[in-house]
Amino acid sequence: MTHIVFDIGNVLLRWDPYAAFAHLPRAEVEAMFDAVDFPAWNLANDGGRSRAEAIAAINETHPGHAARMEEYFDRFHHTIREPIHGTWQIADRLKRDGRRLFGLTNFSADTWPVALDLHGGLAHLFEDVVVSGMEKTVKPEPHIYTILCDRNGLEPADCLFIDDRAENVAGARAVGWDGVQFTTPEALELALAERGLL
Repeated sequence: MTHIVFDIGNVLLRWDPYAAFAHLPRAEVEAMFDAVDFPAWNLANDGGRSRAEAIAAINETHPGHAARMEEYFDRFHHTIREPIHGTWQIADRLKRDGRRLFGLTNFSADTWPVALDLHGGLAHLFEDVVVSGMEKTVKPEPHIYTILCDRNGLEPADCLFIDDRAENVAGARAVGWDGVQFTTPEALELALAERGLL
């Protein structure tokens, strides 16, 4: 029996960090994100750094951006407002067919509760969700995939991972899972059908 493991951001929910600052000129936000190296900053938060630690890190290197970047946490709900409906429909079909569904996501411990509050269906869709910020390890590090299997008594060969990032899919395959890189719900449906899962 194949168990399906979903990433959350850009698979079930569109994530647009710029939406937190939609009230500002795009060029201004791009310059700020470049200055603070937003991808690296965000990944460190996903890896277990607290909000206070995240802002302290910016205060050390770019104090002029610290107050504005703290608003990212306050306005995070704007970044994940839009569900990807086609993926939710596929997940619902898989669940109705008796598949065990799990989540495995890079989210900070401070922002994950926002996602649960905004999209309550997440709490009901999955048996378990491994959240990087709570485990202090991020995809594609092998340990995060192992956590999900160990916690739920799963064999790696029975797991299929769906993620929008190629390196995270490769990380899953490296520990013995199958993997599908998500592009669109239609492509995902085809990939699952080819495996006999839909």
